[in-house]
Formats: sequence, structure tokens, C-alpha cells
Amino acid sequence: MKFTFALDLGLMTGHEPSPAAPQELPEDRYFDREESWLRFNERVLQLAQSPNLPLLERVRFLAIFASNLDEFFMVRVAGLIRRMATGLAGLSASGKQPSEVLRHTAELAHELALDHARCFRDTIVPLLVEQGIEIVRWNDLEPAEQDRVHQLFRERIYPVLTPLVVDPAHPFPYISGQSLNLAVTVQDPKLGTTKFARVKVPPVLPRFMEVSPGRFVPLEDVIATHLTQLFPGMDILQHHAFRVTRNQDLEVDDDITENLLNTLERELLRRRFGPVVRLEVEDTMPPEVLDRLETELGITKHTVYRLPGPLDLGGLHDIADLDRADLRYPPFRPSEVMLPPGSDIFAMMRDGDLLVHHPYDSFATSTERLIEEAAADPRVMAIKQTLYRTSGKSPIVDALIDAAEAGKQVVVVVEIKARFDERANIDWAHKLEQAGCHVMYGIVGLKTHCKLALVVRQESDGSIRRYCHIGTGNYHPKTARQYEDLGLLTADPEVGEDVSALFNHLTGYSRYQDYRRVLVAPDSLRAGLIERVDKEIGNHRDGRPARIRIKCNSLIDEQIVDALYRASMAGVPVDIWVRGICALRPGVPGLSENIRVRSILGRFLEHSRVYIFENDGEPEVWLGSADLMHRNLDRRVEALVRVADEQQCADVVALLDAGVDDDTASWRLAPDGTWPWHSDGTDIQETLMRRRR
Repeated sequence: MKFTFALDLGLMTGHEPSPAAPQELPEDRYFDREESWLRFNERVLQLAQSPNLPLLERVRFLAIFASNLDEFFMVRVAGLIRRMATGLAGLSASGKQPSEVLRHTAELAHELALDHARCFRDTIVPLLVEQGIEIVRWNDLEPAEQDRVHQLFRERIYPVLTPLVVDPAHPFPYISGQSLNLAVTVQDPKLGTTKFARVKVPPVLPRFMEVSPGRFVPLEDVIATHLTQLFPGMDILQHHAFRVTRNQDLEVDDDITENLLNTLERELLRRRFGPVVRLEVEDTMPPEVLDRLETELGITKHTVYRLPGPLDLGGLHDIADLDRADLRYPPFRPSEVMLPPGSDIFAMMRDGDLLVHHPYDSFATSTERLIEEAAADPRVMAIKQTLYRTSGKSPIVDALIDAAEAGKQVVVVVEIKARFDERANIDWAHKLEQAGCHVMYGIVGLKTHCKLALVVRQESDGSIRRYCHIGTGNYHPKTARQYEDLGLLTADPEVGEDVSALFNHLTGYSRYQDYRRVLVAPDSLRAGLIERVDKEIGNHRDGRPARIRIKCNSLIDEQIVDALYRASMAGVPVDIWVRGICALRPGVPGLSENIRVRSILGRFLEHSRVYIFENDGEPEVWLGSADLMHRNLDRRVEALVRVADEQQCADVVALLDAGVDDDTASWRLAPDGTWPWHSDGTDIQETLMRRRR
């Protein structure tokens, strides 16, 4: 079964080659990583600002922006501060001092956060009102609505609130990360003394409370109105919302000799108490209250972000989820992988490789079906699987458990250090072990990020055959409907041997490197890609067809970037389709005028990683889990598989050509690091959906 990307978009045929340039590379050839990430989130915000998108989808992008920015501070900013504090931070790849990077990052992040708040207040809120959806403050409520909220407060909110006062007997309370709080100043009317108190807005309650059909009020407004019930007999002098972000990055020693699972569980407990890296406050907060928070939290002025209320707009997901189909993207149903009557997925894979493109092709009837049929098939002897992220209720995990309980050998490599999914993955590991699966945690010092499944089956003639899946995305049924990913299902013996050897490397102890259709990090992936870049340079020098096409989430590895610069300087056209961070500076005369960088954001999250080399007119196509980042190439087990079928190679080439075509709507990276949005072109995601329909 094959899929086709024959998109009639006026595809470009390539760049005009430039004369060879000297090989010296300028020192300022890399963009700053932190700024590039913020520019990515700026593109997310532009989607929220776009009048061409359905209204509730714009609300969703506002929520995504807020969540993204939280993670940026929890990981990137926290990591930079930690390295500065420990003296480990040298110059960044862009040549800037860490303090300069941090200062510039704070300024740009604050500017974007203000734009985000203004977009919500000045644009989205009025548009929601036009559609009968109102987000109002307490003073805007009708008397009948206020009466109803008074009752709801007594019944549902008051019982879970805990006011914490600060005095000599009560130290300043711990403020948990990502929690919304009220800083309250209360006065004893008899003694005249004032005290500071903190009230946490319970995260177990809806961020926006529906007070009547279609009308919502922020939860902190409800709590603030009822502070006299929390501090009876006291005068409430003032109250202001604030929110803290803490360092949430894990620091697990890769040289540990004790049980990794136990160590990680302790680290998850410790992470709750990471240092503060950002304090968000409403712009109405007076200096004396802010000074108190800064002192108690041990932070400096550059950590403070003054914003128009309400804070914590990540909670807008609840509004985006409202049952208003008229304000959402139209429903889309992926095409199903259809099996001939009386056939099974193993027979289909024996007939030839299957290339699936999610979410346009159904995950449930392809990848998920492979594992489910393998669990139920009495001829299947073993299943081996990597799990990096999966859903709370996972059909794949259920199938693995069923297979183990049926007596099959089941090996699962669970990456328990997958960021922010650590607790869920630990729970899955326990459940799989209890069912009789052999659970491994990969290789010490490396994260297992590759997306692999291997099924070992005894055929009717007694022979043993291996069926494999290698993909670009996680085995996660929910995100498979939202993330754009590619997957190759194959019974090719060479791939089967490669994947078997890789699993033995993950679960055993080996230095196997004789892979034939697979490139594996950290051993051969970077070198393999650079070798192919150099081959394209040689082909161009010899007058043969040469071109490089890349689709990835992030491009920051200096060795890869420099190899692409050398290709451009030699005259090789290079097209890069990147979702997020890009350290490469395109369009610089004498350095990168043959490189174009595009970014596409939209209904689906572009997540696949594809590397295409023209290879003298016979394109070599690789797809898999690896982005072009240090962590992927040096500190993770990643795998790329070469697509062998000629038509499937042509399909993937057509996909990437469409993505970077000038007639396709996209953001286009300029030499100065800005990303002008050319939004009036063809929507490639809509085109692919229309063809599936």
C-alpha cells in the first residue's frame, strides 16, 4: 500500500548554484538558540492573532503559547541559570556571554507575554462575546450570577482552600511551580496590625468558572471576592494574583550505580522544590507587595514579569474545548489502511513496505493494528517495543500486556526520563512488569528516543520472519491524531536484522555497528548524515544532480549546520523545513545563499523528521526519530531508516518539495533571524486532508 503526495502546487525545481566560496566560516554564523525558540512561540502567537482561523482554535493557540512559555522557563531558562550558577556556562554558540543571553531572553519573553495578554484581552475576548461566550471579571457579573457563585463558593470552593498567613509562628509558605496564587494583605481592626497571607487557587477546580450558560469568570476573582470568609473578623486591604515558575528539569546522575527507577522517583520529588525562575504578577500589584514576594522567593528584578490579568492563560484549553463545532476546525477522519478480505497485516507487509502518514492515515488501522494482531496471533513468538511517551489508556500497552499474559516473549524498553512524562512512564513500567513483560530502561547515560517495534513470527512453512515498524512519532494514540508523523512498516529482512541488533544493543551489551538500512545515534547518525552531505558536494562538483532536503523539529547541531554551509558554498541547493529552533542563518552571501528555511504551523503539529539526498538523481530518503540537536545525536539512542521503495521515495520528496515551495503558506527565515509570515499561499495540511477526504 502506498500514498501519494502529487500536490499540484507549482513545485520549484531547485536553486541556481552559486560560485564556490572560500571555506572559512564567520564566527557569527549561528543564531542564538533561546531567541530562536522564542521566535517559534511567536509564530504560535501569530496563529492566535490570525483572523483566518476558527475562533476557538485561536483560543487554543493562546493556551498552547502559555504552556510552551512555561516549559521554556522550566527547562531552558532554568538550565541556563543553573549553568551560570555552577560556572559551567561558557560562550553560547552564537558567541554571546550567558548573562547577555539571559538578559535578552528575558526582554523578548516579556515582550511576547505582553503581546499574548493583549491579544486575549483586546482581540479574543471581544470576538468571543460576539459568539455568545463571555469571560468576565467579578464586577461584570449580574446580581443573580453573583448569588449563584456565592452558593457555589460555599459548596465547592471554600472546603478546598487553605489560607496561609506569614508571621513569626508561620514562615513564608512554599509556593509550588505553575500554581496561581493570591497575595493578600489583611489587617486586624482591633490591633491595627497588618499581615501578609497567601491563598492558593486550587488546580483541581476549573480555571474559568461557568456562572451561567456561556459566561465565565476567573476562579481567582471568585476567591478574592470571598476573602472575608477565609479571614473572618479581618479587614482585607488588598489582594493581587501572582504565579511562580520553578526549575523543572531533572538532574539524574548518569553514572549512578543504584537502581535507576528508584533514583528517578526521588528526583521527581526533589524537582517540586526547584528554584524560582519566573514570577508573574498582575500589573496592578503595588511595589511593597512585589518587594515582599521578591525577598521571600529569593529572586531578582529580571525574574519578574508584570502582565495584565488574568494570569495563567494555559487554562484557556477549557474554553477551547467548548461544544461549539461552528467555531472549530471541521472534523477530519483519517483514511484507513484497508486489508483485503481474509488477509492480515502480516500478509500485507510481506507484499511490500507500507509507508503511513499520520494523522492523514489512521494510526489505529496501521501501527496500532500491527501490535494488536501480533498479540492475538498464535504464530507470533515475540514482540519488542520502545515506549517514549504514550497515553493514559493505551491500546498498544494493553496489547503488550495481553501478549505477555498469553505466553509470548514481550520486551519493552521504557524511557522513564522522558521529560514531564516521567511519572506516567514509571507507572507503565510497573504495570508491564506485573503482566510478565521484560521491561528495560535503555542504556546508562542515554535516553532511548527511537520509535521501534519488532514482531517475530513463525510462518506456515516453519521459517522465522521479522516484522518492523520504525517511525518519527511516539506510540501515542491521542497525539497520532494531532501530530504529523511518518512510519514505515516493513518485513524486509535487512531492516529486521538491523532492528533486532538495535534491540539487543538496548537490552544487552554490544557495540554492533554493521547496520544496513538504519542509521543509529550516537554511533553513526551524525557521521552518516555529514557523509551524505559531503557526497552531494562531490556530485555537484562533478556536474551530477545534487540537492539536500531536510524536515525536522530543530536544527542546532553546529557540525551539521557547518556541513550545510559548506554544501551551500559549493553550490548545492539546500531546503530546510523546520518547526521550531533553527541556528542556521540562511541567505547570507558567500555562506548560505543556496539555503532556504521554511516553517509551517497549523492544525497539526509538524513532527516528522526526514532527510533526503539527491544522490545523482536517485534520491536517498531517510526518516526516523532524530532531530539535529546535540542531545539527539550525542545523548540519545535514535534511529533513521532508509526508504527503499522507489514510489514511496518519490512521495516523500514531493511532500518536502511542497512544504518549501514558494506557493505554500509558511514562515520564511530571514538572514537577520526574523520569520516573515507568507500566509496567503496554499495550506499544505488542508491540501493533504482534502486529498484523503
